[in-house]
Amino acid sequence: MAVTIKTPQDIEKMRNAGRLAGEVLDMIGPYVKAGISTDELNTLCHNYIVNVQQAIPAPLNYKGFPKSICTSINHVVCHGIPNEKKLKDGDIINIDITVIKDGYHGDTSKMFTIGEPSVKAARLIKITRECMLLGIQQVKAGNYLGDIGAAIQEHAHQHHFSIVREYCGHGIGKIFHEEPQVLHYGKAKTGLRLEEGMIFTIEPMLNVGKKETRLLPDNWTVVTKDHSLSAQWEHTVLVTADGFEVLTKRKEETDL
Repeated sequence: MAVTIKTPQDIEKMRNAGRLAGEVLDMIGPYVKAGISTDELNTLCHNYIVNVQQAIPAPLNYKGFPKSICTSINHVVCHGIPNEKKLKDGDIINIDITVIKDGYHGDTSKMFTIGEPSVKAARLIKITRECMLLGIQQVKAGNYLGDIGAAIQEHAHQHHFSIVREYCGHGIGKIFHEEPQVLHYGKAKTGLRLEEGMIFTIEPMLNVGKKETRLLPDNWTVVTKDHSLSAQWEHTVLVTADGFEVLTKRKEETDL
């Protein structure tokens, strides 16, 4: 599958889908606290996407995924399935939202803390977001995918966190996951050259311990092999002539 260059009409619809995905994270924030189950969070997000945004939650029934959002707690790296388990003080959780509006996808995720996180957890969350931002700052026509991975890898390793290798960012548009694959490690000036009109996600996953992961028997939930904490942040990014535009940016993100 070739990389698709988006038309101005595509980009306008992707902006809208991206904005909606970000708004779901804004909406759910106040509910993410001790005592609520991830299934309840799923229901709130589902109803908001369907009834308020008049959009479609992309994960629901995607390759058999049973829920409308992904909720990854503590040592869960990604693709956690919402369930009846309640959040408790000290937990960290990634909520991953993808909406489809007018046939186009907006994909983003954010870390939340329940009560007071440990110093280690807070640091992991902070550095992971910084890695995403450094990756985004490498986006502009003429740069390379390797520039993104190298910037993320350097910052993560500098702070002694490992980078998950099996899962990566991806092209996105009318299709949820398309080319190119956006690795969160690598060498500068290597890989695909970025062109204006490309749209893809940058979504680094960092672990406190080793980089190795394993897939649980549900065939979705990915956890750290050594049970160490994991964090992830994600944005959908457009390559522009002179830089980038973050299509899933939220109002609180004044540093983007």
